[in-house]
Amino acid sequence: QVQLVESGGGLVQAGGSLRLSCAASGGGFSFKNMEWYRDALGKQRELVATITPGGSTNYADSVKGRFTISRDNTKNTVYLQMNNLKPDDTAVYYCSTISFGRRWGQGTQVTVSS
Repeated sequence: QVQLVESGGGLVQAGGSLRLSCAASGGGFSFKNMEWYRDALGKQRELVATITPGGSTNYADSVKGRFTISRDNTKNTVYLQMNNLKPDDTAVYYCSTISFGRRWGQGTQVTVSS
């Protein structure tokens, strides 16, 4: 089964950028859909972006045009490039996949100040 470790969160001003990384171990990465979710205070967990093994992507309307999900199958890593960040993007971001059930990383905090 896959283990996931996120990194790259931090504090940034509105309009800034961050790049999140999620390193996967345990095998089978290149065959799996990979997803980024976020948990914001007082809101339901939101699916932010998805990437298929072939590289097709899908985004939540709230991040379209600002966020880009990508993957490097040689490094077993998925990325989330976040540009033009807004205070509403403040959340804990998790990567996730299905591997003998839903798997989650530990999350990385993103805080966007106004």
